[in-house]
Amino acid sequence: MKNDRYAPVMLLNMCMVRDGDKVLVLDKVGSKWDGLTFPGGHAEPGESLVAAAVREVWEETGLTVADLKLLGTVHWFNRTDGSHWIIFLYGAGAFSGELNGGSREGRVFWMELAEFMKAGLAPCMREFMKIFLGECTEAYGECEGAFEGDFEGEFEYF
Repeated sequence: MKNDRYAPVMLLNMCMVRDGDKVLVLDKVGSKWDGLTFPGGHAEPGESLVAAAVREVWEETGLTVADLKLLGTVHWFNRTDGSHWIIFLYGAGAFSGELNGGSREGRVFWMELAEFMKAGLAPCMREFMKIFLGECTEAYGECEGAFEGDFEGEFEYF
């Protein structure tokens, strides 16, 4: 029997790693998400959300993060194909290791949070920062067709 409530869901993560007033930054290149952002990516089949975030940070930066705290979610719905994309935003309570300089995703480095907020951020990062900085815990938006990363002013915040 078909259940009309089933819909494709993409589970993603992003992790803010802080060291005092600095944040770990990924200068993403080669995609529609180009610009300054935080490490993150997709959860693999059979992988927990936290394990996915830890893995993505390690792959992109060389650091091992621990004591992750879920800060909130970003959810958008594609009206064209009925898919849901959900990003789980985490803050890392601790980290170990040394930066690897980056990956195919882009270079990684530490940056003052205040400078980061003024810099050339990746699409939607300003909106995501509302959750990372504790102003809200959820953002929701809708799109037609492929999500291209431009939701300026179209998210609802909760």
